[in-house]
Amino acid sequence: MTDLFPRVRPRRPARAPKPPRERTWKHLSPLLRLLILTQLAFNVGFYAVLPFLAAHLGTAIGMAGWLVGFVLGLRTFSQQGLFVVGGWLVDRYGVRPLVLTGCVLRIAGFAWLGYAQATWTVIGAVLVIGFAAALFSPAVESEVARQAVVWEEEGHGPRTRVLALLSAAGQAGAFVGPLLGGLLLLVDFRTACLAGAAVFVLVLAGHVRLMPQHIPGRVRTRQRGGLGTMLRNRRFLALCCAYGTYLLAYNQLYLALPDEVQRATGSQAALSWLFALSSLLVVCAQLPVTRWAGDRLDLRRSMAWGLLLIAAGFAVVAAARPAEWTGIAGLLPAAGYVVLLTLGQMLVVPAARAWVPDLAEDGRIGLYTGALSSVSGLIVLVGSSATGSLLDLGLPAAVPWLLLAALPALAVTLLPRRPEGAEGIEPTEGTHPAG
Repeated sequence: MTDLFPRVRPRRPARAPKPPRERTWKHLSPLLRLLILTQLAFNVGFYAVLPFLAAHLGTAIGMAGWLVGFVLGLRTFSQQGLFVVGGWLVDRYGVRPLVLTGCVLRIAGFAWLGYAQATWTVIGAVLVIGFAAALFSPAVESEVARQAVVWEEEGHGPRTRVLALLSAAGQAGAFVGPLLGGLLLLVDFRTACLAGAAVFVLVLAGHVRLMPQHIPGRVRTRQRGGLGTMLRNRRFLALCCAYGTYLLAYNQLYLALPDEVQRATGSQAALSWLFALSSLLVVCAQLPVTRWAGDRLDLRRSMAWGLLLIAAGFAVVAAARPAEWTGIAGLLPAAGYVVLLTLGQMLVVPAARAWVPDLAEDGRIGLYTGALSSVSGLIVLVGSSATGSLLDLGLPAAVPWLLLAALPALAVTLLPRRPEGAEGIEPTEGTHPAG
């Protein structure tokens, strides 16, 4: 069978001297700083509203439980499921139009949600909110990834450091947003929605003024197609499957962890503290972890070690379950799981995003960035149903957690191989650098 990706031994460049350990932020271009701060602002506005949506729909509007779940699922689909569409559009029309359009839609969606009372109006609002993210998130993420390659080529250090800043900014927003939303809910849910819309008004105004009309080196793709070639790109699809397994494991924070906390303490009150622990770990430790990994690991090894740490987190709970600890002692394995999962996330996420430009075609980085989220989201959608059933089968206490531990461990074998002779995070064979 003809190999779609023939092995070509890349020329080994001279090893560049290690850059001095100056602060990453200091060397970022104004555009990168704008995009990273954008990620922070996006998440502040988003998480000021969405964590409280389910309670609002169930209590203030009186929706049945199944309908609340349906509405939340629609929001997820309109966002993650359509990332690939947003990625294709950003390749064709550029970053600025997609970010500005997404901000306008998010403002309209939050304002609409604040006044929505009927079921159909709520559904319309959450679809607009989700589709807005499907436009601006692939634009921001793909351009940060492309700019990170440029940053690396200029000798500032591994590109994963830039992607780590993006992750840390997103987690900081996810931490601050619910705190802001909780304060605003002292007034009412509509006030929280309008405040979220106001955040995006500020983001929109900033981008109208600061986002360049044309970004140097960004090539707009006028040709149709690209999807078929992407679907034949076995290395990229392997990355999507491995990343999707990580997301499925991360999703257990909302599926398996609440059950474990409920078992150990009799309530889910401790969940908020465990979620806060995860966010603070990313905010405080993401950059040091990425700097350490960038000096020692290539992208494949970084993802592999991250997946193995996640597997170890599940194994910790599995090992403790037969003891049936309760109270504070019963929470310790869950806390260990959260810490190991978060450390794994800090290795996996920047590496996966940094790898996409090497696997994408010329001018298609937006499509590939969006597809990474969409394909992974589909894996989570299918896998969550299976793992939810697993927890309900009445198996011995440790077995579900052991099976969950096996998933990220097996995902290591799905990672595409680095080309022979390649070092660090040089572009992989058979692929094209971004731009």
